[in-house]
Amino acid sequence: MTGAHALECDVAVVGCGPVGAVAANFLGMAGLSCVVLEREAVEHGQPRAFSCDDEALRIYQQIGLVDRLLADMVTADQVDYTGVAGRQFAQIRFARVDFGSGYSPLHFFHQPTLEATLRAGMGRFPTVSLRLGCAVTGLRAEAEAVTLSLRGASGPATLTARYVLGCDGARSTIRRLLGVSMHGARCDEPWLAISGVAEPGALRVANTRFVCDPARPAFVSLGPAGRVRIESRILRGEDPAALERPEAVRSFVAPFVDPDRYRITRAVTYRFGKRVAERWQVGRVFLLGDAAHQMPPFMGQGLCSGLRDVANLTWKLAAVLTGAADPKLLTTYEVERRAHTQAMIDLSARMGQVFLTVAPRLAAARDAVLRALQRVARIRRFIGDLEFKPPPLHRAGFIAGGRRPRNGAQGTYFPQIGGEAGRSDELLGPGFAVVGLEVDPRSVDRDGLLKTCARASSACAQPQARASRGSSTWSTRAAG
Repeated sequence: MTGAHALECDVAVVGCGPVGAVAANFLGMAGLSCVVLEREAVEHGQPRAFSCDDEALRIYQQIGLVDRLLADMVTADQVDYTGVAGRQFAQIRFARVDFGSGYSPLHFFHQPTLEATLRAGMGRFPTVSLRLGCAVTGLRAEAEAVTLSLRGASGPATLTARYVLGCDGARSTIRRLLGVSMHGARCDEPWLAISGVAEPGALRVANTRFVCDPARPAFVSLGPAGRVRIESRILRGEDPAALERPEAVRSFVAPFVDPDRYRITRAVTYRFGKRVAERWQVGRVFLLGDAAHQMPPFMGQGLCSGLRDVANLTWKLAAVLTGAADPKLLTTYEVERRAHTQAMIDLSARMGQVFLTVAPRLAAARDAVLRALQRVARIRRFIGDLEFKPPPLHRAGFIAGGRRPRNGAQGTYFPQIGGEAGRSDELLGPGFAVVGLEVDPRSVDRDGLLKTCARASSACAQPQARASRGSSTWSTRAAG
């Protein structure tokens, strides 16, 4: 018992968008009891997010759903950048870019389809339940638990959990109840987002495209099942409401798709922010995804950043709740994630300023400079291989010594490779692993590291003794 309420679950997840649903899948895999609270009684059906990167797919792989999700995605092999008067000034061929995650760097999806797959995945775990039409109205934190006040179809209720994850978006109720403020700015730059389905042969562009023409900056993405997403900047003096009308929308899409063969399903205006919550943890309550940070859309990293939050925090919760780790481990969540998220926000803002400017002289200078620079092989590779994208490394946190040494491997992602035996993440399994290069780690384990890893790994899954040998590498799963 805790206070006047009986403990009902290990973790309450507030919000069942992609971030909350992935969190529930991770917690279910760890065998934790989890209740997901979603205020909407029915699925929203809105294609809000529409892209993800290789790191997101690696996270989907960790919850066993990547192949099902990939079946409903389109891989973008190439993105074109066109400038003044529609002339191309840059091109990125994603098919040749490899960040070590085992997947191509850019994919497009239909959010309602993705969410349906993630929610179906939650159904694999008897310890995970979903409550639809259930809004959080209050929060009371205690020493050993958190009690949420709820409002649903059957009236008011409460739920008591060891920990609470606020995955409830940019207008987060959990963040408001905690009294956590957001730092940063909301950009006064409206955009029109148009979603629809194109008939075969209706497209007027061959690839996904950034339209960097100051006359009308735009972005065009080619999604699955003929879906096309077109986003156009609304210029100063234009009426956003008027631009959502069918005749105006037709004029926006006409350069990219035949409007007579394009069924528009959604046209809405939106603004974006570049803001970060002052704290991501308040006692036993955590903020994740848009509840913790919001960024411009120009790098397509909003959802991806939320998924990184989930992957970082959920294994730590599992370790703490099963007694394999001290609760102090949870403080490394914000330490590890904040710096990388801020770097991604800053890059996204700079990308918008440079590539989507409405200043004609600046745009013309940008086009000329980039065309000239790309004659230099090293610069062309820097752009084409996305070397400007912040790497997902941790400079401090759960690292030996507390901080990453300069140019050290600590705090970087372990690369994933594939082969006849399968993907290396799956061969190593969840939890901790010790990998030896041309040596069996068991033969040099003088300090009992394998047994230590086994105890920690049991928080994520039941460890199994496993050794797989390639031509030059032994990999041993931690086993007790």
